[in-house]
Amino acid sequence: MARSRNSRDYPRASREYANGRSSRDHGSSSREYNEKRRENNGNGRGAALPQYNHAGHKVTKGMHPDGESGRRGFNPLKFLVISGRSSSTPSMLVNMLWPIVPIAIALHFAKPKWHLAIFITNYIAMLPAANLLGFAGQELSRKMPQKSIAVVVETTFGSVVEIILFMVLLKTSIGNSNVIVIQAAILGSILANILLCLGCCFIAGGMKNNVQKFHQAVSESANGLLLVASMGLVLPAIFYKSLVNNENFQSTPLGIEHSSLLISRGVAIISLVGYLIYLYYQTISHDGLLHEIYEADEHKDNDRHEELAKPKLTLTEVLVALVISLACVSLIAISLVHEIHYIVERGVSDAFIGLILIPLIEKIAEHLLAIDEAYDDQINMALAHVMGASIQTALLNAPLVVLVGWGIGVDMSYAFSIFDSAALVLAVLVVGSFLRDGQSNYLEGMLCVMTYIIIAICAFFSPNPVLASGH
Repeated sequence: MARSRNSRDYPRASREYANGRSSRDHGSSSREYNEKRRENNGNGRGAALPQYNHAGHKVTKGMHPDGESGRRGFNPLKFLVISGRSSSTPSMLVNMLWPIVPIAIALHFAKPKWHLAIFITNYIAMLPAANLLGFAGQELSRKMPQKSIAVVVETTFGSVVEIILFMVLLKTSIGNSNVIVIQAAILGSILANILLCLGCCFIAGGMKNNVQKFHQAVSESANGLLLVASMGLVLPAIFYKSLVNNENFQSTPLGIEHSSLLISRGVAIISLVGYLIYLYYQTISHDGLLHEIYEADEHKDNDRHEELAKPKLTLTEVLVALVISLACVSLIAISLVHEIHYIVERGVSDAFIGLILIPLIEKIAEHLLAIDEAYDDQINMALAHVMGASIQTALLNAPLVVLVGWGIGVDMSYAFSIFDSAALVLAVLVVGSFLRDGQSNYLEGMLCVMTYIIIAICAFFSPNPVLASGH
């Protein structure tokens, strides 16, 4: 597959794949599986024969061979072993923090006045809980017959922690007291993805593979969507900041604030429509091209045979893992949110909590997965996860917060601070300049991480607004 393919050829490539796909089994995308299938189908009548994956397991109809576990039901011992090993060494090390989870939950109920201890333990406990949720989403996506759909599923489960935290912040908000933290967390999540995580991906991939080239179908569409989504997030803030208390316009601050709230709700609805179009592009109109790109990426991994040989969770075990992780994440999120104002009283700013602290733990599994993929030279997959998570935050998670706030009486808007808005715009421009040439190296990764550290230092010294937090 040529990497110089013009963007006008993308729909044609997708249609060609779709036309050819009907003659192939959905689970035949791995090369090992294709070879075994050709051996079985030499007489042209092999459609009724059993299909087997790399490990020799009979493949369930409609399931991708890479995700077939060869088992059924729930085995507690294998569930613990497979979940503990996770998908990579960093992810496995994060699972060593699981003993902190019951301690953190117990402290919240047993010692409610130990605010600092509760915040620290629950902050650490969120790491293994979110990691299990991401791993369960990854195991589920491996069972999907189409790789483009699998990437969307992985990204969605990686964003569940973020959505839960946002909703808990909304529900526990006294008036609009948590709005500033949510606003900072929205932009902080995008910044952590496109600067910190993507920077680490470029560093990990560049140190091992020198220069990595990615397909323009992945980079251009992701960068364009992110740029438009960022404009939708920032314009209401510019509208509000440029008009409020401006003597050149005949309008009261309350009138401008109400107008910016209405604009934010309109932008949120448009963003949701944009997200649906993005899903259609990923999973229907260009699914063939993206499937081919991701499949080619997977075969670049030198450890692919070892990865395929790893034991997999059954579908039942995946569902159990999702339930356990969601329950833990929800309890930990509630504990964290309840302690935020006590941490602010100790001198940590709302901006630093929302822009830096919360985003660092929201998508830990997504970040570890993307970095591991970049290290294995699967840069297209890594880019799809990182940019996809940012797009989902801007086009799905943020609009949901605005609309849910509208429904429960919290005036959640996109009236971000000028500092947050400028940081987002500059970050998108920086990343866009690195993606434009279609290749990456460790120097560009270091520059991304340096940019993120600069923003973090500024956020740490950012004072709290006098009336915004209500503390």
